[in-house]
Amino acid sequence: MNTRDRLLASSVAVIWGLNFLAIHLSLEQFPPFFLVALRFTILAVPTIVLVPRPRVPVRYLIGYGLGFGTLQFLFLYLAMATGMPTGLASLVLQSSAPFTVLLGATLLRERLTRDQVIGIIAAVLGLCIVGSQQAGTAAMLPFLLTLCGGLGWAFGNLCSRLARPEKPLRLTMWMSVVPPLPMLAVSLIVEGPARIAASATGLGSATGLLALAGLAYTVIIGTVLGSGIWTWLLSRHPASRIAPFSMLVPLVGLSTAWLTLGEALTWIEIVGALVVVTGVALGSGALGYRRERTQRAEPRVPQRSG
Repeated sequence: MNTRDRLLASSVAVIWGLNFLAIHLSLEQFPPFFLVALRFTILAVPTIVLVPRPRVPVRYLIGYGLGFGTLQFLFLYLAMATGMPTGLASLVLQSSAPFTVLLGATLLRERLTRDQVIGIIAAVLGLCIVGSQQAGTAAMLPFLLTLCGGLGWAFGNLCSRLARPEKPLRLTMWMSVVPPLPMLAVSLIVEGPARIAASATGLGSATGLLALAGLAYTVIIGTVLGSGIWTWLLSRHPASRIAPFSMLVPLVGLSTAWLTLGEALTWIEIVGALVVVTGVALGSGALGYRRERTQRAEPRVPQRSG
């Protein structure tokens, strides 16, 4: 994995870290299930009209849409709407990384190196350190809902990996076609037409405008740009190489929540964040890159036979 791809993966982490603040702003105006349906409908309509369908098996397209699009955001938005702090949500959702590595090793039989295993363990340890400092601020149900969102993301990662699209952005765009109908049905049943209609009023207020700005960010930057880069990286590298970078997302999410929402960081959380960064570096092979490149450059001495 070269330096350019590492930088791209890191940039996605920043984009998705800021995404949690955008979601928080949108949830101030819209109910969670309807917001998921709205988010992907905005993407799905122009996609069907303007974007050619990717040449991938339909089962992987649907699987990607159900995992990454439907299940991840259904559980995440519901968790945040029922009390999950923004910073903690950005942390717990990164359970998708160890879920992805585990599923990739068991279902796709991807081989893990020693450094990758150590890196994943270190990163998970760092997440546990950070999470232990905030666990008391979130009820158990929102915490478990966010974990379910991470598992949905992991299944989406595997389907994207198996699809191996020639043009990853097309897969990212067409993934958005899957969530709108099931999420709208869930919204109508659970939230009801009256609550949906009420969320459309007051869009010209400060809360409404911030909600629309957050929605625009999640659609254009978070989904199209961020997910497009992520899908492209997964098409080029094993899931176990890319997934650890998602553990950088909570560093951005926690910092943003601290600066904008007053969710303060303790020194223990900072230590945990450093452990996460180290784990990601090991898991992605960043620390072993120079050594591997040197080894490849060394001439091999032919062995005598017999």
